[in-house]
Amino acid sequence: MGLDDEIDVSELVDSRRPATELIGVRGKPSAVRRFRVVGVAGPATGKSVASSADRCSIGSHASNDLVLEDAAVSRFHCEVRADARGHWLVDQDSSNGTELDGVPVIKAGLREGSLIKIGHSTLRFHLAAEQNVLPISSRTQFGTLVGASVAMRAAFALLERAAESDATVLIEGETGTGKEGAAESIHRSSPRAEAPFIVVDCSAMPAALLESELFGHERGAFTGASARRIGAFEEADRGTVFLDEIGELPPDLQPKLLRVLERREIRRLGQNQYRPVNVRVVAATNRDLRAQVNSGAFRSDLYFRLAVVQIPLPSLRERLDDVPVLVEHFIGAMGLDPVAAAPLRAPDFLAQLARAAWPGNVRELRNHLERCVVLQQPLSVSEADETGPSGFAIDPRRSYSEAKRLLLDEFERRYLEGLLALHGGNVSKAAREAGMDRVYLYKLLHRHGLRS
Repeated sequence: MGLDDEIDVSELVDSRRPATELIGVRGKPSAVRRFRVVGVAGPATGKSVASSADRCSIGSHASNDLVLEDAAVSRFHCEVRADARGHWLVDQDSSNGTELDGVPVIKAGLREGSLIKIGHSTLRFHLAAEQNVLPISSRTQFGTLVGASVAMRAAFALLERAAESDATVLIEGETGTGKEGAAESIHRSSPRAEAPFIVVDCSAMPAALLESELFGHERGAFTGASARRIGAFEEADRGTVFLDEIGELPPDLQPKLLRVLERREIRRLGQNQYRPVNVRVVAATNRDLRAQVNSGAFRSDLYFRLAVVQIPLPSLRERLDDVPVLVEHFIGAMGLDPVAAAPLRAPDFLAQLARAAWPGNVRELRNHLERCVVLQQPLSVSEADETGPSGFAIDPRRSYSEAKRLLLDEFERRYLEGLLALHGGNVSKAAREAGMDRVYLYKLLHRHGLRS
C-alpha cells in the first residue's frame, strides 16, 4: 500500500471537530476522542490500532499497542497522547527519531491525516467519531493527596484500583507532584496497611550501600560491616517497600531487584542462601523509563515487572484549578487560626498563585505558603524568589537528594527563561550561544513547560 492509497475510513470524521470533550477547565479530560493509527508504507503496511484510552504506544516491543517489526524502530519509539488540548505525537528518546509530516519532532500536535514516519515505516493518523471515557474518581482526596480537578480525580481512580490489588505499581511524575505520598496512601488503603511501609531512595547513596540497604548484609560481608543488618525487603515483611527514584538504580542492582519481583526472595550480602520475602513493591520515578530502556540504561524486563500498574501524577500546571483546594489543605495542616489564614485565602492572592509556573509543583506551593506564614505576609511568587541570596529557599527538613533535585530544577527553569528572553525566544540561537545541542534544549524547555 502506498502513501496515497485508499483505506477504510468510514468511522472517521471531519478534523475540524474539537479533538476532545472536556469536563473542567484545565488538565485531563473525562473523555477523549478516539483515534486510529494505520500503517501505509514499509514494514507497518497493513497494521493498525484503534485507541481505547488516552494513550497509544508504538514500537518494536511486544508490549506496545502497535507493534512494528522494523529494525529501525526502537523498543518504545513514540506515543500518541490525547489531552484537553488535542492529540499529540511524542517521541520516546528513540534511536532514529520521529517525523511528523516530514519534520523531526519531540512533541507535536496531530491533525486528521497526519503522516508519522518512524524507522522504515510510515503511519497515518485518523480521528474517529466516538469517544473513550476515562475512569474518574468521585472523591477529592486519597490519603494525603487532595484535588478536585479532573486530572487529579483520574489519578485517584488509578490509585484506588491499585490499593485494592497486590500488584507492583510504578508512579510517574515530576519532582514535587506527591509520588511518595501517593505510594504511602496506596499502602494505607491496602490490606497491608498494618504492616511496615519502608522507603528507599535509590538516588541518595552509592551502589554498594544501596545494595545493603535493600537486601541487608551479614557481619564481615565487607569492610565496616561489624554487625548483621536487616535490609528493607526483610524489614517490610507483609508490608510495602517504596523505591523512590527507581530510574537511578545502578545497572548491577537491576537483575537483583528483578529476582525479588519474580521470585519474591532475597539474599543478604555475605550469605549464600536465598530467603523468601512477603512484600509489595511500589516504585516511583521522575524519568521516562521507556526512554532509558531504549538507551540501554534500564532493563526492559525489570521495567515490565515494575510497571504492572502505571500511575502518572499530573504536574501542578496541569491542575491549576486545584490551587484553592491545596491552599486550604495546607492551611489546615499548618494549624493556622482564621486571622493568620485570611490573607492566604484572599481571592487576589489565590489568583496570583494560579498564574505561577510552579516547576517544583505541589511541594513548591507548600514551601511558598510556609514562607508567607513565617514572614507574616502573602508574598508574590517573584518576591519569594528574592528571599535568599541565591534566589532559592533551602528547606533543611527535606532529604539531601530532595533538596538537591529542587535546586537543580529551579536553576534549570530560571536559566532557560533568561536564555530565551535574552535571544528573543529564538531556540536555535539560544542553543548556539549556550553551547547546547538544540534538540536537548528543546527537551529541557518541554520538561519545564516553557514550550509545547
